[in-house]
Amino acid sequence: MTKKVYQLKITLVESNPEIYRKIIVNPDVLLVDLHRIIQTTMGWTNSHLHQFSDGNYDYAPKEFEVECSKNSRTVKLNKLLKKEKERIIYEYDFGDGWVHEIILEKIFEEDEKNQVPRCIEGKRNCPPEDCGGIWGYEDLLNVISDKKHEDYKDMMRWLGGKFDPEEFNINAINKELKKKDYGCIWL
Repeated sequence: MTKKVYQLKITLVESNPEIYRKIIVNPDVLLVDLHRIIQTTMGWTNSHLHQFSDGNYDYAPKEFEVECSKNSRTVKLNKLLKKEKERIIYEYDFGDGWVHEIILEKIFEEDEKNQVPRCIEGKRNCPPEDCGGIWGYEDLLNVISDKKHEDYKDMMRWLGGKFDPEEFNINAINKELKKKDYGCIWL
């Protein structure tokens, strides 16, 4: 037996080289659950506020009290994305401003025995939380690429001793997605 699924590409806007994930999700997933799936697939820690935008409305959990937003706990993805190539925006951490473009790449039938949601592709590690947005991340990469940089030791200590910007572990991501709340702790 088969079911209809969406293939999404989630790209961290202004990342260069590009940081992205391709995932398979159910079309009727609630936006609040899509947030959890994105947190796990990208590698974020769910430590900040978030919202989705379709260009007309913003969507966030009601308890965030984001002005003029609709409650993401009641809106399904297929209400915003109906056709291939349609796009929405997902913003995580309003301070650092991690903006992600989500494109509906494909709608197709799939064997319902397959894991959904699941990650099928991706490139590069997610930036560390609280590093100052995409520009702060670029600075961080410059510092840790030069062991002689005056801030190298402090930055590596802040990172917990290691950080590989090229790391991407699809198996670990898919293992987490099988867990309760898609491996995303709700703070």
